Amino acid sequence: MVRVALWLIRLAGVVVVGALTFLDPGSEPAGLAVQCVTFALACLGILAWLPIGLWPTSSSPAVRQARRMLPYSLGLVTVAASLGATAGGSGTSVIALGALALLTAASDLSLATAIAIAALGMLALEIGGLLFSQGLGTLLGLPALLFTEVMVGRYRAAYRIQAEQARALLEQHERLRAEQRRADVLDERARIAREIHDVLAHSLGALSIQIQAARALLTDYGDIDRAIGTLTTAQRMAADGLTETRRAVHALRTDMRPLHEELAASATEHAARHRVLVRCETDGEPCPLPAEATVALVRTAQESLVNAAKHAPGQPIDMRLRYDEHDIRMTITNDLTPDAEAAPEGASALQTVDGGYGLTGMRERLRLLRGTLVAGPSGKRWVVTAELPHDRTPPTRTEALHNAAPPPPTRIEQTAASPRIQRDAR
Repeated sequence: MVRVALWLIRLAGVVVVGALTFLDPGSEPAGLAVQCVTFALACLGILAWLPIGLWPTSSSPAVRQARRMLPYSLGLVTVAASLGATAGGSGTSVIALGALALLTAASDLSLATAIAIAALGMLALEIGGLLFSQGLGTLLGLPALLFTEVMVGRYRAAYRIQAEQARALLEQHERLRAEQRRADVLDERARIAREIHDVLAHSLGALSIQIQAARALLTDYGDIDRAIGTLTTAQRMAADGLTETRRAVHALRTDMRPLHEELAASATEHAARHRVLVRCETDGEPCPLPAEATVALVRTAQESLVNAAKHAPGQPIDMRLRYDEHDIRMTITNDLTPDAEAAPEGASALQTVDGGYGLTGMRERLRLLRGTLVAGPSGKRWVVTAELPHDRTPPTRTEALHNAAPPPPTRIEQTAASPRIQRDAR
């Protein structure tokens, strides 16, 4: 509708220009004849230009033909209007049609085509001005008008190109935002999958082994007592796996508290459940952390507390969280039991038993965040130290693949460990 209204205004302008042109045709019959012919040619060029103006995106044969003929149509209007404007009388107003055509040519066609049409129009002005003995104002003023229309048309073309580029950039930005949202969703799904895998993979795998062992004891040996003991262990594994699953669901909640509050809550819950002394301290100024970092440290603390309850029951536990300038360090220590201190040499340090995550799983989780985990005996105490850097950039694909690969043996894995770790290792 806007396009139609614009062309109605243009056609009304053609009628007004025609009325002004022939209102005072001038004293020379030749000038009147030239004005009639040039005005008719200008109207013909406008009619040839009209289909493109009304249906610019149409693929009909008529519009395609008009699009191919557009430079010639605009050139005809410009030359005819320029020549008619020099015929005398009030015919100078017909130059408005040429100016409109040249403006369109400069904005819609190439610069070379626009310059060629402008040159033909200026040539027609000079020839007509000399033939009809026009003054210096016509010979210089009207060509200057055409030159101005070329400049305005090119500015209009540049503005339109910038607008199209801005629109394209906006669309690209929206696509990138949609891709970013999709990537965020996929990352969240991967995080959830990793959490559920950490909870269920070990516990269900160990549970399956226990059930198979119980079946073998019943079918191959008929040892009911040992089978019942194995099934009791399997039941305990299932209960522990369910507890850890609940912890994972809690850790995945979006309203997760800050790290120091989560650790304090875990310490309080563990102390109440196992009736042991758990001291939790925080050093430094707490700072906000990404959700995956908070989850990794909280899960490490929970695993350390569970191991302490299994392998050093009744022993006090110290939890210390320290915020440094460049990293965050969490240290969890507890006293060793006498049987743990007398552990044999050569035990593997990073293994698991009866489900849970185990220190190996925790260390791999921290490695994905460019963190570290060190666990082992120190004198008569068991010490677990986890560190994460403050300023973490997302790892590259190569780094992620490297971090996900099984790590080489470390000092911990070559150190003598207690029976607690031997049990935590199967």
